[in-house]
Amino acid sequence: MLTGSRKEKAAGTEAALKQAAREVFAERGYLNTKITDITAAAGRATGSFYNHFAGKGELLEALLTDLLAAADDAVIEDETHSADFSDRASIRWHVASFWRFYQAHLPEMVALKQAAMVDPALGRRLQQIQAADRAHLAEHFAHLPNPPADPTVHVSAMNALLEGFAYEWLVVNPADGRTIADDEAIDLLTDLLHHGFAGS
Repeated sequence: MLTGSRKEKAAGTEAALKQAAREVFAERGYLNTKITDITAAAGRATGSFYNHFAGKGELLEALLTDLLAAADDAVIEDETHSADFSDRASIRWHVASFWRFYQAHLPEMVALKQAAMVDPALGRRLQQIQAADRAHLAEHFAHLPNPPADPTVHVSAMNALLEGFAYEWLVVNPADGRTIADDEAIDLLTDLLHHGFAGS
């Protein structure tokens, strides 16, 4: 059993490994990052990594869990949040939240995409971590004039559109070097979704 000081030390090591992983993912990408890269950046012995995570994938799962928990807290605290997807303002709020979340966590978002591509089992576990958020979002479709019989399909389509668009403009960038303003991106995505879901 860990004493108070040992618990604090362990928690400090875990936090240091997570932060180091974010930094190394940003510099090298998830696929090119080795566990020794993470422990070196964290200033920890390589063996200490395995006291907290079974591997790089498990660390990524922990990062995603942390990010989603923080995002959930932000939603709870924001009084402007609305679950009524018949209202364009509600859809725009969700699009803007996603866009800013993606911007703020680019290394993790790219890591999630890369990890799921090379390890389908890990990709499924990452989806399971997001299951509660997807279920919550599915409830928003009940407010539409003609609610879908299976809103999970709509959630999937919405997420694919947002993730694909964000990846193209915030990570890859178009070949011709163009950029897109945040409000332009958010309004375009909002209009597409509102028209598609609410027929407006």
